[in-house]
Amino acid sequence: MADIYSILLPTYNERENLPIIIYLIIKAMEASNLKYEIIVIDDGSPDGTQEIAEKLQKFYGEDKIVLRPREKKLGLGTAYIHGIKHAKGNFIIIMDADLSHHPKFIPEFVKKQKEKDYDVVSGTRYLGNGGVFGWDFKRKLISCGANFLSQFLLRPGASDLTGSFRLYKKKVLEELVHSCVSKGYSFQMEIVVRAKSKKYTIGEVPISFVDRVYGESKLGTNEIYQFASSLLYLFATV
Repeated sequence: MADIYSILLPTYNERENLPIIIYLIIKAMEASNLKYEIIVIDDGSPDGTQEIAEKLQKFYGEDKIVLRPREKKLGLGTAYIHGIKHAKGNFIIIMDADLSHHPKFIPEFVKKQKEKDYDVVSGTRYLGNGGVFGWDFKRKLISCGANFLSQFLLRPGASDLTGSFRLYKKKVLEELVHSCVSKGYSFQMEIVVRAKSKKYTIGEVPISFVDRVYGESKLGTNEIYQFASSLLYLFATV
């Protein structure tokens, strides 16, 4: 049986970005002859993101675009749980809808996963030709500092803990998501640390991360505080 890749796109105020990211995903998947579905999980965006998603579903078809909206923002982890419940694929791909993750890397994730039957494949900005484009010095400092502290304290066996462009075996992601307690920015870190503690294998693919073109970044002081708290929690308990 051919593998099916369910791509989860949690959204909040992404009406400008959603049509572009979906077009690029479909282009990449069709070119690589991969079976897929795109699950859009909109958390009650006030900018009309859901209405745009409905138009895209009519254009591309319900077999390609699956809509599973929620009434309000309920956190990234619960968005993944919500999406997984409706996913028919045996692999799950998670990525941002703001164009910071280019879908052209998805076939590379698939290829890497098949090399050693990895449980998780993570995009990394910190290996090979990976990198970050469009960030100011402050944002780069925050990201690099967070990643350095995470590496130093947790020894996770992966080079990019705070990235959110990844491929998972569906059963693996289901188990990891339900075992995580973090929310927001720190959720991505915890899920990799939990994967290591459960002896799951992790492959990595260098990616280019590009800062969002439309909309505003959702990283704020509260997210940084949550990250620091989660880092100390994981250091003490995992």
